[in-house]
This record gives sequence, structure tokens and C-alpha cells, in this order.
Amino acid sequence: MFRRVIKPILFLPLALSIKSINVLSSETNDYIDNVLGEKPKIIFVDYKGIQKIVLNNQELKSLQNLVASASFNLSSQIAKRYPSLDFQANGLPKYVAGKKYNSNSPTLKTSQFTANPSLNIKWDIIAPLRGSEIEIAKANYKIAENNYEIKKKDLIQEARMRYHKYQKSYQDIQNKKFTLDLSITSLENAKSKLDAGIGTKFEVLEAEAQLSRDKQSLNEKKIEHEINKISLKEILNIKGDFEINNEQNLIGFWNHRLNKNINEGLDKNLSLKNLLLQKSIKKSQAKSFLDQNKPNIYISNTLSSTFTKGDALSEIIDSEKSGSNYTNTISLNFAWSIFNGGQNKNSFKSKIADAEAEKYSHENLKNILTTNISKAYLNLKLNEEKIISSLKEIESSKESVRLARLRYDVGVSTLKDVLVRQSELSNAKSKNINAIYNYNLNLDELERLTFIDINKNCLGINNTKNKDKESICNIQK
Repeated sequence: MFRRVIKPILFLPLALSIKSINVLSSETNDYIDNVLGEKPKIIFVDYKGIQKIVLNNQELKSLQNLVASASFNLSSQIAKRYPSLDFQANGLPKYVAGKKYNSNSPTLKTSQFTANPSLNIKWDIIAPLRGSEIEIAKANYKIAENNYEIKKKDLIQEARMRYHKYQKSYQDIQNKKFTLDLSITSLENAKSKLDAGIGTKFEVLEAEAQLSRDKQSLNEKKIEHEINKISLKEILNIKGDFEINNEQNLIGFWNHRLNKNINEGLDKNLSLKNLLLQKSIKKSQAKSFLDQNKPNIYISNTLSSTFTKGDALSEIIDSEKSGSNYTNTISLNFAWSIFNGGQNKNSFKSKIADAEAEKYSHENLKNILTTNISKAYLNLKLNEEKIISSLKEIESSKESVRLARLRYDVGVSTLKDVLVRQSELSNAKSKNINAIYNYNLNLDELERLTFIDINKNCLGINNTKNKDKESICNIQK
């Protein structure tokens, strides 16, 4: 009996010691885990802020440099309107040494330092090519600006599309988790019935198979969500981690009629304007070929001078002798390439043909834009209907699942019927998620194509508040 009492007393300090070590070890592990789990500051990406964040895109920065290049080229061409000033110096200084021998005359020597600076001013009064070159540079600069804006708007639309896709994949995960919970409940019910002797092994296997499928589907959506995150990070040029608002909502409404969409889109489209500028460039290039056969008139003013120290061609060299002279010449000059075998004339015809080709490209692009705007508008209306109908389908499917469970619990229905209703509810939710996703994409596409802002308020005919209960205006999610 005494030994039984002693043993616990002896082992108590050891147990306390081990416990204290474990506590310290646990605290150390928690500290290490916290240190290792530290993450850099996470930025929040808002849908409205995408327009600013996308300016960090590397491709956009490249186009920005091309705009600067075109601007400098334009300034260079405009500078041709002004006089040019050239300075030349033939020997600064130049030393000449020599000796001239003639049997009939004294030997002459040369030892002399010379400097011959000259200053030349040239001003093209009539330069036929200058006007065309400036017009071409202006058009190229405007095209570079338009290309930058086009790329920026395309990147914004693409970034918004990836943003919506990232949101959608999160909602898909939530839907699959919801479906997984239903499958877990169905499996538990099937096992309970089997244990109670009123169920079958087949129903348990069927529920387990459905649960396995739902788990696999959930994992696929998680991978898809991570891929969408990487894709969004890439286009926004985000180096660290970020978060977004995962709630999927309608980003706005579209209160503009189709005709207005088409007219505004064609009037403001920068790609169409670029084709017109390309046509203008081709015509300017054609004109420049004809201008090469026109006279070029310019004024030049040349001031030349000579400074000497020493002597040249003298019997006795005077090293202290010095001299200087200058001349100033002003002239009106004329140059005219009259004929070059018809080369310029044929080059002119070639560029005119190129300009006509741009005209047809312009008309073709107008047709394509009209089609794209019409498709986006009609798809928007279609997705409005899908959102409304999918919400109704969700409500009906929820009730169907509830009734199917009640029927299964009382033994009137089978587990198969419950699983089918679960699948229908999951599909209805998926339809709604896809409809909202496509609706938001259509809005972004219409804004990109028409340059019209998305409306924050939903209006009906004649820009009045829509009172239709079945309208998209009254959707709350």
C-alpha cells in the first residue's frame, strides 16, 4: 500500500516537468509558425480601381514610349521650317611648312599657322517635301496616341473580364461546397436508414459515389480559382498577394437603345480613326512623290574667314607676321529635279491605290463593329432573362430538394430522387452564376465598343424608373 502511494508522488514532478517542456515547446512552435506564416501586406483590388492599376502593365508602358518617340519625330519634322546654322573649320589651326626652289629665282620658304572657320546659314523658303513630311509625322503621332488608348481600353476590358472570372470561380466554389454539404447530409441519412434496417446498401453506395463526385468537382473549382488569380495578377502586374470583393453583383445597367449604341460606337471608335489616318498618310506619301519634281528654293548666307601667323613663299621667314580676311556671301538658290523617267509618277499611283485599300478596310471594320455591338447588346438582354429565370429556378429547386428529403425520410421516395433534386439545385445556382458573369461581361464589352458609360441606375422606356417586378432592375443578390 505504501509503495502504491510513493510511486505517484515520485512521478508527479517528472510529469509536471514533461508538461512544462511540452508547453514551452508548443509556445516555441506557435511562435515559429507565426513567423513563417507572416505575409507581406496584401493589397485590395476593387473593380473601379482596375483602370488605374492596369497602367502598370508592361505592354502599355512600351506603347507609351512609342508615343514619346512619335512626338519627338514630329518635333524633328517641324524643326525643318526653321533656318539651319552650320559651323566648319578647316584646320584649327593648320600648320604649313615647305620650300619652293627655282634655278632662275631665289628659294622661297613657308612656315605658317592658318585657321579657316566658316559659318553657313541655310533657310528653305520653298521646300515641297517639307509639308508632306510634317503631315505624315502628325498622323503617325496621332496613331501612336490612339494605339495607346486602344491598348489601354483593351487591357482594362480584359482585366475586368479576369476580375469577373475570378469572382465567378469563387462563387462556383461556394456552390460546390453547398452541394457537398447536401451530399454529406444525404450520405448520413442513407447510413442512418441502413443502420435502422429500413435502407439499402445500394443507397449508401450511391450517396458515397455522389459525394466523391462533388469532392472532385470542388477540387477542380479550387484549381480553376487559383489559375484565375494568377491570370489576374499577370495583367495587373501585381507582384505580391491581393484580395478582391468575392461577392458577385450586377455592376450596373444599360439604358441605351441599340441604334444609339451603334452610332456612338462607330463615331468614337479609335481603330476606325486610325484607318482614316493611315489613308491620310498614304495620300501624303503620294503627294510627296509628286513634290519631288517641284523646285526647291532656299536662301544661304556663308561667312568665311582666314587667319594666318607666319610667312609663306618668302626668302626670309617672319614668324611674327600675321593677317586675316573674311568674305560674306548671300545667295538665293534654286534646285529643280525636272524628270526622272516617270519613277515618281508611278510611285504616286502606288500610294493612291494603297489609300483606296484603307478605304475598304474602314468600311469592313465598320460592319464588324456594328455586328459586335449588336451581338453584345442582344446577349445582354438574353442574360438579363437568364438571371431572372435562374433565380426562379433556384427557388423552385430548393423547394424540390426539401420535399424530396421529406418524402425520402418517410419512405415514399428514394435517395436517387433526392440526389437528382440536389443536382438540379446545384445546376440552377450555376446557371445564375454564369448568367451574372456573362451579363457583367456584356456590360464591359458594350462600354468598350460604344464609349458610353455603364448606368448606375436602372431606367426603363423614356428614361423613367422601371416598375416591372420581373425586370432586372429589381434583382437583389
